[in-house]
Amino acid sequence: MKSEPSALPPPKRQAGALFSAVILLLAGCASSQVPPAIGKAPEKPILVAQVQQEPDRFLDRRVRWGGTIVAVRNRKQTTEIEILSRPLDSGGQPRGKEPGTGRFIALLTGFADPAEYPEKRLLTVTGRLKRVETRPIGEYPYPYPVVAVEQPYLWPEPSPSGPPYFYPDPWYYPWYSPWHPWYW
Repeated sequence: MKSEPSALPPPKRQAGALFSAVILLLAGCASSQVPPAIGKAPEKPILVAQVQQEPDRFLDRRVRWGGTIVAVRNRKQTTEIEILSRPLDSGGQPRGKEPGTGRFIALLTGFADPAEYPEKRLLTVTGRLKRVETRPIGEYPYPYPVVAVEQPYLWPEPSPSGPPYFYPDPWYYPWYSPWHPWYW
């Protein structure tokens, strides 16, 4: 009786599996929704605090900043989004749990619905630094760098974590102990 050879010799099967894995990996990378301008870090990042200290030095320079939305104000021709700046990760997403590093105003052309940019959401913008305006926070005069936004990206809300895992063993009880007086 003849034994039937396998469809592919082992090295070709391994190459096929490797090729499939690479295709799936590339498909996952290609499906990213983050715009390239947001995902790519600038060569020499400029910090909000630097601009607040030396505004004239950085005017009309391109920046990539992000943080937590504090307020949205619509004007006649533009929308101002006040943002509490936070450090960005390598992909441009603000680290929401990090302390704030200052405030800035993202200036969008036209109308932006405040419902589209709700408070406490994470937003990253790229654009050019236009000016520094002093506005009050309470009674304190605060210098706000103003960025003319070229590319905004509102980060998706994190999905809520589900309920704790239910242990399916019917005899499992977290406080069970055969040495506990309840079980004597």
